[in-house]
Amino acid sequence: MTFKIIIMVVVAYLLGSIPSGLWIGQIFYHKDIRKLGSGNIGTTNTFRTLGPKAGTVVLFMDVLKGTLAACQPYFWGVSATVNPLLIGLFASLGHTASVFDHFHGGKAVATSAGILLAYNPPLFGIACLIFITTLLLTSMASCASIIGISAVFVIALCEQDWILTLVSGFLTLVVLNRHRSNIKRIFAGTESMVGFGLGHYLREHHQK
Repeated sequence: MTFKIIIMVVVAYLLGSIPSGLWIGQIFYHKDIRKLGSGNIGTTNTFRTLGPKAGTVVLFMDVLKGTLAACQPYFWGVSATVNPLLIGLFASLGHTASVFDHFHGGKAVATSAGILLAYNPPLFGIACLIFITTLLLTSMASCASIIGISAVFVIALCEQDWILTLVSGFLTLVVLNRHRSNIKRIFAGTESMVGFGLGHYLREHHQK
């Protein structure tokens, strides 16, 4: 069992470490996304700098990393004794500190969502709905990410799923830490917005 756990942890970390945005940019666009936009290799900056096609691919890949990592206990037949969340957690850590990117990385939102998809698909659907609603209201991906993962923590706490509470609480702290500069810009009213939603409309209307 110990050997299986070690294998699953290593595989989860390596899966999470795959720098999807960086590799997609380098291979198909001959661009280093770390030198574009916010410099982040995640989904939002990929959408902003490489376009919707690349952004969608990176989103899918980053979610898939978390899902595959967290599904390992099911594959090995040990899900009754090894919680998928605890294995999947290492994928999120790999995403934020990638061995393939000098231990730099993204903000762990999409990969964490992938872990939730493997563990609790209905809650994943709720989290996506919260994310999309917040995005449409604020036009800020950073705000939607923070509220979405925080909502998962609150729901897990209310449902008394203590392992999910622990993991989602830890990942909420990670996401908040990775979004420090975004939070400052949100309060300053200077945070970047997507080109749709209520927030975008109000900002454009105010500028006119």
